[in-house]
Amino acid sequence: MNTIELMPSIRRALARRDFTALNDILDDAPAADIAERFAREPDDISTLFLKGIALKHCAEIFSYLPADKQLRIAQELSDDELARLFTEMDGDDSADVFNMFEPVRRESILRRMAHKEREDMLRLSSYEEGTAGSIMTSEYVSINERLTVSEALNKVRQTAPDAETIYQVYMLDDQQRLTGTMSLRQLILADPLARLDSVMISDVVSASSDMPQEDVARMISHYDFLAIPIVNHDNKLVGIVTYDDAMDVVEKETTDDFHRAGSVGVLEQGLSSTSLFTLYRKRIVWLVLLVFGSLFSGAGIAHFQGLIEAQAALVIFLPLLIGSGGNAGSQAATLMVRGLGTGEVNIRDWTSLLGRELLISCVLGITMAVAISPISYARGNFDVACAVAISMVAIVMVGSLLGMSLPFLLNRFGLDPATASGPLVSTLCDSCGVLVFFSVASLFISAATGIPHVSCG
Repeated sequence: MNTIELMPSIRRALARRDFTALNDILDDAPAADIAERFAREPDDISTLFLKGIALKHCAEIFSYLPADKQLRIAQELSDDELARLFTEMDGDDSADVFNMFEPVRRESILRRMAHKEREDMLRLSSYEEGTAGSIMTSEYVSINERLTVSEALNKVRQTAPDAETIYQVYMLDDQQRLTGTMSLRQLILADPLARLDSVMISDVVSASSDMPQEDVARMISHYDFLAIPIVNHDNKLVGIVTYDDAMDVVEKETTDDFHRAGSVGVLEQGLSSTSLFTLYRKRIVWLVLLVFGSLFSGAGIAHFQGLIEAQAALVIFLPLLIGSGGNAGSQAATLMVRGLGTGEVNIRDWTSLLGRELLISCVLGITMAVAISPISYARGNFDVACAVAISMVAIVMVGSLLGMSLPFLLNRFGLDPATASGPLVSTLCDSCGVLVFFSVASLFISAATGIPHVSCG
């Protein structure tokens, strides 16, 4: 039975305050699906639900809720309840919620936790937001390298219930430095009497605790790891980042990039939870800036007013041409933003990519010019058709080069290149397209009719 079918039964049990029935239902229900449904429920209903169910279910479901929902529910829980909840949750998830509180309440919660859990919480919550340390967990399997394979397997059995993943086992020396690793499969197949330091993989791929979390996620994807060990400056193992945590980072970064590409800005909360004023504030800044940017297009049209009056057919093709430039620019910008985001390209590749983009955009422009030439000839004349065709090639090339170069320029100055892939590129391409089109048209029309050539200078 799926979660949607279970929800009526959950609501009926909750209305009756029948928490025994609720726990029986939750035994067979995926926590992530239940959290997704209760994320949409009023906070008082969600709080009542979480307070009534078993702690293991509460911890699982709570960890899947959106951060803003977690904070609102946590405000309704006592310090004792939060201490028990944090103890049951995975360390990285509980540290994220813990960091949302004021220092006074953090101290109160810590006093109610056992020594080991308190130390783990303090350590995990001390790392700067956005680093590998802020998303790692301390629930992993580590074994002294001097043990035999047989002793190591016994150790795995003892620590497995508290570990987030047991598929990779990490070997440490007496100073807790990371010296090797083995998969669980390798450990099971190894000679039971062999010492770990003689059969382990010594060339360990690891990340530092202060590495940006996006880079850690890329490493996990590149090496196809289920988890990557995190070490401090002394190479001591301090935690691991698992694949699911890395995917959360990727999802958040992708969402932020989409928002920036639309000139919206980063939304700290989900779209449905963000207030109307915040949405207005995030969107209005760029819209106002782009409005003023569009004034250049209007100024360009006003500058060529005489030309437009002499050959009104030119106006028909203006939206088509500047739209083509904006589309080509957005395509190029999207490719570059994604390449920079995945690490496929970097600032040093700009020169080589410029040559490729020149060639590609020229061919694209010629193809589009050939496609539109019959229509421009039919609606105008030969001079108009030539002006439109040449302008199409030039505008597509200018738009593509702008779209390709802006992400690199923004990245060079420490800004997010995703900002360049949407309305910003379109606005710039519109202004450039107006100037290019009417400048080219002025050359042809003035030569054919005797109207004085109007330059854009």
